[in-house]
Amino acid sequence: MLPVHRADGDVPAPDPHAVPDADAPSAASWDELVTSALLGTDRRPPAPGLAPGTQDAPRALLDAAALHTVRRRAGLSPAPAAALPGRAPDDPRPLLPPAAELRLAQLLADRTAPSGGRRGAAPDLTELIPQWLTTANRRGFRPPAVLLPALLDAARARTDLRPNALAFAGARGLWLAALNPEWKFALRDSARRERTGVPDPEATRRVWEEGLFAERVALLAAIRSADPAGALALLVSTWSGERAEDRLMFLDSLRTGLSAPDEEFLEQALSDRSRNVRATAAELLSALPESALGARMAARARSCVHLDRTGGGASIAVEAPHECDTAMQHDGVTATPPSGRGERDWWLGQLVEATPLATWSERFGSRTPQEIVALPVADGWTDSLHAAWCRAAVRQRDTVWARALLGAPTTPPTQGTGTASLAERAKLLATLPHAERADWVAGFIAAHGLSEAFQLLGVCTVPWSGALGSAVVDALDIARDAGSYPWSFSGVMGLAERCLDPGEADRLSVLTAAQDEQEDASPGADGYWSEAFQRLVSTLRLRAAMETELTPVAL
Repeated sequence: MLPVHRADGDVPAPDPHAVPDADAPSAASWDELVTSALLGTDRRPPAPGLAPGTQDAPRALLDAAALHTVRRRAGLSPAPAAALPGRAPDDPRPLLPPAAELRLAQLLADRTAPSGGRRGAAPDLTELIPQWLTTANRRGFRPPAVLLPALLDAARARTDLRPNALAFAGARGLWLAALNPEWKFALRDSARRERTGVPDPEATRRVWEEGLFAERVALLAAIRSADPAGALALLVSTWSGERAEDRLMFLDSLRTGLSAPDEEFLEQALSDRSRNVRATAAELLSALPESALGARMAARARSCVHLDRTGGGASIAVEAPHECDTAMQHDGVTATPPSGRGERDWWLGQLVEATPLATWSERFGSRTPQEIVALPVADGWTDSLHAAWCRAAVRQRDTVWARALLGAPTTPPTQGTGTASLAERAKLLATLPHAERADWVAGFIAAHGLSEAFQLLGVCTVPWSGALGSAVVDALDIARDAGSYPWSFSGVMGLAERCLDPGEADRLSVLTAAQDEQEDASPGADGYWSEAFQRLVSTLRLRAAMETELTPVAL
């Protein structure tokens, strides 16, 4: 149907509410018909001369409405056709192999995640889309045009897919997105991704001074990645006029490429009007071990923590601060502790976590981090001191201290050094090389099982190494044999489906066989375990098939 517009020029456009009728000058207007419909034809006849309550009144109302509708449509004339869109740009990348195209269509057609309950033995296709897109982009393929709408719909529904989905869609995907308002997110995200390197100075100034907040944050982050000094200069140019909440977000962008040239600006930010801005500036400065703030914090921490030899052996004595003075608060120490935390304990933790870790080897007679964390701590200060050292190691990305605080993976968390918090341990692991992380977590699982390992697995790279994968599968098998409640391991099983090496599928197929129900096991548990292992093996085989389908064919 052609688009239309109302006639203009010498021919007046008809009033949509009252179109004159030469043949029936006394006919009711559109507004009168609406009123009659709302009040009822018993109370308001639809036409003059028609008595209220007449049986013909409803029919007369509908006839009159139909007549008005025809007149209003007849008063419209075709509008000029809109210009056709330009030709879609060429995409030089090779087209997907036919098998991979069919697989993508299948994945995009089944994007609805399970609503809960029993999942069965079938793989969850929604969890495989990110891996499929990552592989397709790594292999350099382009999507078939027919699947671009479904691909953009998937990216619209799931923000986690957008970077890879839009990279895969390429220039043709952006061309198509410009024709549909529902896909406008793709144009925004693409504009952000294109800001790599230093943009045109005039365009940078215009976006920085006139753009939306999200655009300014994205611009600053992009420039910071390519030109840290340029991003800092841009931030300084408008800093005094920014809102407090905006200053906080902008300041956070300095985490990328943080270095000594940022110190002067961050020192000034310690006097900011906003408490949150001051705290973030102090945190960033404490990540620079050579900063003046680090030296000030080290002086305070040394006055609180020292080596004690009076008991016949070396130990650590702690005398926490008795007050949080103005100078400490200026350097980012928060005076009021959270609920349930003592003031002195709170202040000590903030001082130690902001102190350069090199301070302690000097303070404790050139001892290594392993030797320092092994020293007994007097008066019950062990947990507070070690937890603060953990935060410092994460903040300063110190792998030597991280290893010392993690200790041996076979040691129970509640008995080892560092902290019993698995969240803190995961942060410490993230500072280590990938292979070392996997080996440590594998040892932890072998010693303690999977009940506490979920957060630790999240920092390991995919696919899991052979040792880590074997440790996870063995622990799952042991949990099944022990009659454990299967649903408590669903999170780990889901990770295993996405992270195990697909080449392990055949070796694991023996685990899919149902076993005899144990007397002390949860009712129906063995059936659930069997389904879970079947789903695991099916998913691994599907991932292996996806890899094969996305392998370029040699010519």
